[in-house]
Amino acid sequence: MNKIALISGLLTLSLLSCESVKPAIVSTENPLNTADEVLMTQVQKDVLKYFWEYAEPNSMLGRERYHEDGIYPQNDKNVITTGGSGFGMMTILVGIERNFIPRKEAVKRLTTMADFLAKSDRHHGAWSHWINGETGKTVPFGKKDNGGDLVETAFLVQGIISVREYFKNGNTEEKILAQKMDGLWKGVEWNWYTKGGEKTLYWHWSPTYGWDMNFPLKGYDETLVTYILAASSPTHPIDAETYYKGWTKDGTYTTDKTKYGLPIYVKHNGAEEYGGPLFWAQYSYLALDPTGLSDRFVFNYFDLNKNHVIIDYKYCVENPKKWKGYGPNYWGLSAGYTRNKDGSAGYTAHTPINDSGVINPTAALSSFPYTPKESMDFLRFLYQQKPQFIGSAGPYDATSINYENWFTPRYLAIDQGTISPMIENYRTGLIWKLFMNAPEIQQGLKKLDFRSKKYNIQ
Repeated sequence: MNKIALISGLLTLSLLSCESVKPAIVSTENPLNTADEVLMTQVQKDVLKYFWEYAEPNSMLGRERYHEDGIYPQNDKNVITTGGSGFGMMTILVGIERNFIPRKEAVKRLTTMADFLAKSDRHHGAWSHWINGETGKTVPFGKKDNGGDLVETAFLVQGIISVREYFKNGNTEEKILAQKMDGLWKGVEWNWYTKGGEKTLYWHWSPTYGWDMNFPLKGYDETLVTYILAASSPTHPIDAETYYKGWTKDGTYTTDKTKYGLPIYVKHNGAEEYGGPLFWAQYSYLALDPTGLSDRFVFNYFDLNKNHVIIDYKYCVENPKKWKGYGPNYWGLSAGYTRNKDGSAGYTAHTPINDSGVINPTAALSSFPYTPKESMDFLRFLYQQKPQFIGSAGPYDATSINYENWFTPRYLAIDQGTISPMIENYRTGLIWKLFMNAPEIQQGLKKLDFRSKKYNIQ
């Protein structure tokens, strides 16, 4: 009996029809039973394979993509992704806690990663978006994007700090690993990326094109943790004014708009009506715990993210474009692979205003902390009713019931890498606790006037 058949036999809970559009009550109460726990554990174990068995073999970091169909862009197999590798580090920590992998082997693997990153190209401390896993050299993400990528670096550093905190009180080998991770994050020159002292952070800097890409981090999107880390740095910090003038646009990024009767709270860049793709509620919050977290303008980041996810869910249930399959147990719009008109796989950021009938499973599965019942309905449906959507490393990146159960047999690190940490944050809070209790993060949040009773940040 194969894995899918075994799970389907074990999990006998009834499912709503995938074409049902009856509204469901959205709840954050724990809806789980033993069978649900088994299935959550299974998907966490499945997605770990991406970063454990399919890692780039020299650096052991996360490949940008893994294609089961074996079709890759030229010279792409050894390209590693900086941010996705940070997500992978956190996925490995979950694997240790869940006894999927031996702790000693994980320490060895993470040490290889740290040593590789220490020797890789850095641009005023920041790593590039893509790195050659064999040489450590920068791989251009675009013509002018051939230098430091501060946001991808921030996503990586989330993992680096989490690993440091996890092992800092361990045995000798583990303490050495923690020290290496500590040195890596302290080498990032966050304040350099203010472009000479402007009161905002900039996403890119190139050794050949300088600041030509000119992408300031202003307004709400997925990049909040970049400011948190920059403010928390003990070596190259920014001040609070940079956060409030840059990220919050002097506080003008708030809104009183609602959707489906739910406050949106902030103006999502370019996506005010519904909010952006769901990875905006995930990438910065793999390590940054939004529960009861506030600053001068946002009263509760958890409520902001929860409403963002529920709005996306309600849109899919409403299904104004009448896509076949959309409903209470098949929903979630985020960035990832998509279906081109000719049936091939492309890439886009799916949202209610960019909805092509394609569901990226990472959207719902990485939203467990916000919508556990609805995310669990999706997970059950996927594994019980759509086994063709499940591959060797868990759910495939893009699926569509509307297009005759179309899927692409491919994975992306930044999508697979959010699933296990966010599910674990819902189950035990593992990554949140590691990151939020780091001394520098505590100080950085206080510097920016953040508050969290949960972590005694006042």
